[in-house]
Amino acid sequence: MFDEKILAKAKRLHFIGIGGSGMFPIVQIFAAKGYEIAGSDNNESDTLALEREMGITIYMGHSAENVQGAELIIYSAAIMQDNPELVAARELGIPTAERSEILGYITRQYDCCICISGTHGKTTTTAMLTQMLLTAGLDPSAVIGGKLPSIGGNGRAGSSQIMTCEACEFVDTFLKLSPDIAVILNVDEDHLDYFKTLDNIIASFRRFAEKTTKTVIVNGDDANSMRAVEGLDKQIVTYGLSGSNDYFAGDVVKLEPTRTAFNLYHRGEKLAELVLHVPGDHNILNAVAACAAALEAGARPDQLAEGLRDFTGAGRRFEILGQVNGVTIADDYAHHPAEVKATLEVAKTMGYKRVWAVFQPFTYSRTFLLLQDFASALSVADRVVMSEIMGSREKNTYNIYTADLAALIPGSAWFESFREIANYVLEQAEPGDLVLTMGCGDIYKCAKLMLH
Repeated sequence: MFDEKILAKAKRLHFIGIGGSGMFPIVQIFAAKGYEIAGSDNNESDTLALEREMGITIYMGHSAENVQGAELIIYSAAIMQDNPELVAARELGIPTAERSEILGYITRQYDCCICISGTHGKTTTTAMLTQMLLTAGLDPSAVIGGKLPSIGGNGRAGSSQIMTCEACEFVDTFLKLSPDIAVILNVDEDHLDYFKTLDNIIASFRRFAEKTTKTVIVNGDDANSMRAVEGLDKQIVTYGLSGSNDYFAGDVVKLEPTRTAFNLYHRGEKLAELVLHVPGDHNILNAVAACAAALEAGARPDQLAEGLRDFTGAGRRFEILGQVNGVTIADDYAHHPAEVKATLEVAKTMGYKRVWAVFQPFTYSRTFLLLQDFASALSVADRVVMSEIMGSREKNTYNIYTADLAALIPGSAWFESFREIANYVLEQAEPGDLVLTMGCGDIYKCAKLMLH
């Protein structure tokens, strides 16, 4: 077990897997607090470039020499215990801590830590809430799973006692956090290699809600979320699209594909007139959740509209990257069938000639267990092109391949390299088409190949 007292004395921190999206905001917060930071990673990325700009020493590849002089080693969940830097740390007696333990420590340093959980929408809602609090002058610290343009990264160290934090349920890591306000956006089947059943997932979300010290904000329109908090001895605040919720969106008007106007109500009383600049009904729900959390944290109703006006999306969340030969290239983090379906359905309403889904399946277990659901979701697109499965932390014990998914989607194609995908799409796409790269791995690199 990690001894939190170490961080009161240690000044030199070394991060293994420093380029990971989950590591970056922690790096930012510790750097802002004056720690001397170095780290290692195997793959070049945009994150590493940003970290170098911050003056952080980056080692490419993992080597025992990299940890010399470090007083605490922080490693991501993807790092194996036989990693040479972890082995060297143990031999040298340097304390180590897994990333989620460190994040838990950080959440305990704030009086009002708002932890945003849910199978889908965590990053967008956390970013939206952070933007609202910033605009309201409440100066929060933040740990977000994607880049928020206004802060130039995934995280920040604010001067107030308010913190926003994305709370991921994968292998129950959110149970290491200490929320003062817990938000539950939705509960769906995912990470079944770990949870096995939906009932187990719901039980974990309940344990997460039980940890909160003040308020649980829960999607009252989502049956699984409500099951998670049923009979819970906490202050429960519901939100949704239905008027039976404590906070709800009413009088919804679609102004254009990426702009929606609605009124925010609290127990029947109109609080604010809002305009949302990201598409989809799911984002209306995310916005209401963010509004409820912002109000609980001390924002005024009149400050919500300005915060939403300044929010145009988090990085890799339906992010329009550019155009080539009249074809629009966009990128999205969707990696679960429900997310893929929701994103493609929104894309189909936006007036493009055809919608292309360029999808990178992530992990063998998810692809195998949700194969039919992925086939159904991807079939919403007019054209589907896929890469091979990104195994990440897993070995292919399921004997599952992208070819198995392609066989269920008529007219789909798949290739082993991003260059092959980019060439195929650019040859086939027509002016007026939307090409949407999708997945939580490195498929965004394919979008960049198409643009350059």
